[in-house]
Amino acid sequence: MKKVEQPAARYDFFAFLARMKYINRWGLMRNTQTENIQEHSLDVAVLAHSLVVIRNSFYNGNLDPNLAAMYGIFHDASEIFTGDMPTPVKHFNPHFKKSFHQLEDRARKKLLAMLPPELSSVYEPLFFFEEQDNQYQPLIKAADKIAALIKCIEEEKSGNLEFKRAGQEHLENLRKSELPEVIYFLDHFLPGYWLSLDELHLG
Repeated sequence: MKKVEQPAARYDFFAFLARMKYINRWGLMRNTQTENIQEHSLDVAVLAHSLVVIRNSFYNGNLDPNLAAMYGIFHDASEIFTGDMPTPVKHFNPHFKKSFHQLEDRARKKLLAMLPPELSSVYEPLFFFEEQDNQYQPLIKAADKIAALIKCIEEEKSGNLEFKRAGQEHLENLRKSELPEVIYFLDHFLPGYWLSLDELHLG
C-alpha cells in the first residue's frame, strides 16, 4: 500500500509580519507622505543601532548594536493586530493604557504562536525585550522618539505645518534625555535632516 504523505505544517508568522506595510502611522494627522510601521521599524532599528554604537564609542558602553537593531525591528510588531494607536488616545487614562499594553502582549503571543516551538523560543526575547533586557529599553524608546521627530521634520520641510507642534514637543522631550548618546545624536546628526540633497555633504 502506497504511503500517503501528510501536508507540511503551515506557519503564518512571516506572512503576518509582511503585513506591517499595510498599517499606517499618524492616523489622526494629515500626511504629505504616509508612513507604515514596516518603514518606521526599519528607521528605529537603524537609530537604535546608532545609539548603541555612539554609547560604546564615546561613553564606555558595552552593549550589542546588532541586538538593539533587532529589538527595533520587532518593537511595533503587535500593531499588525492593534493598529497604530495615537499617543493621546493610548495615554487617555492609566486604566486604558494598562489595558492597551495587555492587548499588545496578547498580540505578540498570538504572533509567536504562529511559529514552531523551536523558532518561537528564539523570537520571544525579541518581542518581549522590555521585560527581559531593561538595558536596551531606554535606547529603543529613544530611537522610537527620534524616528518620530525625523518624520515631523520631513513633513514640515514639505510645507505641512500639521506636524510642527509635535516636532517641537518631541525635540524638547529628547533634549531632556539623560542618555548622552541621544544628545550626541541630536547635536551631530539631526541637523542634516533639515538639509536638501544639494546641501548634504556627499564627500
